[in-house]
Amino acid sequence: MKERAEIVDTGIPLFFKAQLVINAPAKKIFDFLSDPRNHTLMDGSGMVKNKLSGPDKLYLGAKFGMRMRAGIPYAIKNQVIEYQDNKSIAWQHLLHNVWRYELQEINENTTLVIESWDGRNARSKWWVSDSGDWVPKAMAKTLVKLKELVE
Repeated sequence: MKERAEIVDTGIPLFFKAQLVINAPAKKIFDFLSDPRNHTLMDGSGMVKNKLSGPDKLYLGAKFGMRMRAGIPYAIKNQVIEYQDNKSIAWQHLLHNVWRYELQEINENTTLVIESWDGRNARSKWWVSDSGDWVPKAMAKTLVKLKELVE
């Protein structure tokens, strides 16, 4: 049976979370998340197609572009807005949706990974209004892929 991530009910509109225990050190997971070339490999939404621009290792303030596809192809530019080595990383794009990964070390080889998506400060509410239909499921799939890639 394939492992499933837990979708966490936040009770907050436009704020979604999923979590999964991964049998890998926090540093290994963080290093993987910090390389935008890996985002295509772990993407559970099917929308991230390729790194377009930016550094090979993200840092606070780093900008990186991704080729995307949601019906039609497009490109998006993100900026890292939170970066705490081996603990958390978050980025947002022009509309100010925030993707965040938080890593909580359980022991030296086991980490709870929490992915969240925050659209509460989105510049265009109609653009994110249907997010509750698909974002939590896509995040759960992303965490399962991440687990498979780093364990």
